[in-house]
Amino acid sequence: MSLGKADILEFPVFATDFAVKFILDNWVLILIALSSGTMLALPMLRGAGQGTLTAQGAVQLINREKAVLIDVRDAQEYAAGHPVGARSVPLAELEAKLPSVVKNKNLPVLLLCGTGTRARRAVDAAKKLGYENAQVIAGGMRGWSDANLPVEKA
Repeated sequence: MSLGKADILEFPVFATDFAVKFILDNWVLILIALSSGTMLALPMLRGAGQGTLTAQGAVQLINREKAVLIDVRDAQEYAAGHPVGARSVPLAELEAKLPSVVKNKNLPVLLLCGTGTRARRAVDAAKKLGYENAQVIAGGMRGWSDANLPVEKA
């Protein structure tokens, strides 16, 4: 049995038909795969994760490089409980007070709030002031407590 010219030309059509049928039969799975891939890639594309570190990483920086821990929550939240050694500089007052609290702009500045949301804004403000080593503690005070790190009340 020999293949003629017409038989060879039909193969790509068959492959295309198979691909189209596969896509139509599995469109839900393909959509889920594309969605999950997008959700995994989006934080990297937006730059999330840059300037954040775990609570344990923060403790290592404090011990090794004399990093300064700044709590940007308001006074009542700070008084209810804060990491041992943290300095209170509410987010609303950060631009005015940070230069007097942290005089050496080369030191790592670790910013913490309740969950990490306000601290991200605080990092932007700190970097605008020249603190290039400003970082967010991932999870904020909740992450600090979940890691069973020491907390004190004012």
